[in-house]
Amino acid sequence: MKDQILLNLDNPGQLESLYRADKPAFRRTFKTLYPELQDNVLARFWHERLNFSNEEISWGSSKDLLFVVIASLFAGLIAKIPALFAVNEDFFYSRNIGFVVFPALMIYFARKNKMGLGSVAMLAGAMFSGLVYINLLPDSKTSDTLTLSCIHLVLFLWSVLSFAFVGDRSNVGEMRLGFLKYNGDVVVMTGLIFISGGILTAITINLFALIGFRIEEFYFQYIGVFGLAAAPIVGTYLTQTNPQLVGKVSPVIAKIFSPLVLVMLVVYLIAMVYSGKDPYNDREFLLIFNALLIGVMAIIFFSVAETTRISKSQAEVWVLLLLSVVTIIVNGIALSAILFRISEWGITPNRAAVLGSNVLILINLVLVTAQIYKVLTQKTDITEVGQTIGYYLPVYFVWTIIVTFVFPLIFGFK
Repeated sequence: MKDQILLNLDNPGQLESLYRADKPAFRRTFKTLYPELQDNVLARFWHERLNFSNEEISWGSSKDLLFVVIASLFAGLIAKIPALFAVNEDFFYSRNIGFVVFPALMIYFARKNKMGLGSVAMLAGAMFSGLVYINLLPDSKTSDTLTLSCIHLVLFLWSVLSFAFVGDRSNVGEMRLGFLKYNGDVVVMTGLIFISGGILTAITINLFALIGFRIEEFYFQYIGVFGLAAAPIVGTYLTQTNPQLVGKVSPVIAKIFSPLVLVMLVVYLIAMVYSGKDPYNDREFLLIFNALLIGVMAIIFFSVAETTRISKSQAEVWVLLLLSVVTIIVNGIALSAILFRISEWGITPNRAAVLGSNVLILINLVLVTAQIYKVLTQKTDITEVGQTIGYYLPVYFVWTIIVTFVFPLIFGFK
């Protein structure tokens, strides 16, 4: 891309073709070249074009808005199935909570990316298979494989959503990294929607209470449920139509929390030594330890996704490297603890799931850490770190399939 831009610097038509062929790569490459091209009038035009920030909020087309409204109502109706059809709430929500939002989001991105009928059929088939399978599993309150399947089904649906997000595009690795960035952005936007909705709810309920109407039950059973189901869909729509809304917030969050998490993690490991607690003999502590590991890994990936999109400094890359190394240490402790528990008390569905997850995470962290180290030694670019993360995501997808669909059969639904 670099050579193509330089070669066609005085050819506006060819530059436009390059931009339309791969917008993220063009934007990233042009940004690195611009300091040397500031004297070129066309280069200055492209600089302004690529860095133009529209302050106005775009609500998209009327068709898009109508789709969001219908999708939100559809998600709310799915969430109300137990009330509408007298279905046991514990049974329904434990198995089907992912189907409240993910199908609507999948349709949104499939429509936005104009995916082919074959690709859409594959995604729909995957979701339908998950829906049928999870609801046919025996209803046992003591089944570990059922709990694991329910948890990993949500991750499976999230993985299917990533395929809809990427669409039928050639730059798969970069789009997968974009999917991680989308997740960070939609969490921020949905969080703001929840906060605003919470304030509106409190004001509404109290205003009606002042005039003698107690609307809490009706409000939460209908308006609240529909609002909760709609929030991720509306948040997705807003981030996709107005990337500038959280485009400046997410990088700030990444810059602030990466060093803070690094300090917290180091202090926590030191405190753990003096506390006398360890994940080897304390099952609950091991679960919390693994949750901490997944959370920190998510922060690393989110920070990498933001760092590859904006200008980076050596300090930021160093923080990412140190955070990755410390996370590998945490992973090593968790992995050794689960191996210890398996050697002492044998294999169970939960231990097998945790063991597999820890091994996959460790491999991923080592690959990412190696790439970050290469960035510091100037042997590669920060974008290669993002590519490594992007190309590894399907491994987690395969693992969710194994735990969701295969574990109950292997362990006899226990």
